Amino acid sequence: MARQDTLGLAAYLQNGVLGMQDLKEASKRKASFGSTMKAVLWSFFGVRKKSDYEKDAAQLNPVHVIIAGVIGALIFIMTLIMIVKSVVAK
Repeated sequence: MARQDTLGLAAYLQNGVLGMQDLKEASKRKASFGSTMKAVLWSFFGVRKKSDYEKDAAQLNPVHVIIAGVIGALIFIMTLIMIVKSVVAK
């Protein structure tokens, strides 16, 4: 039983290491931050062509996607706050 647990742990560690290698390779993608921001804003809108989605999935840097998503969410929240404040003030 202990031998199986050790083999399971070794497989888990190997998969974790391979996952990190995939992330390192993906973060070296050459798409610009501007194109990443454009793709994230279109995804907030909810309209994407399948071909554009596949191209973005192959080219966009995942770190840029996370940063652009946070920026997009902050812009969205700030816009909602400004709209609510202007409506309530009247």
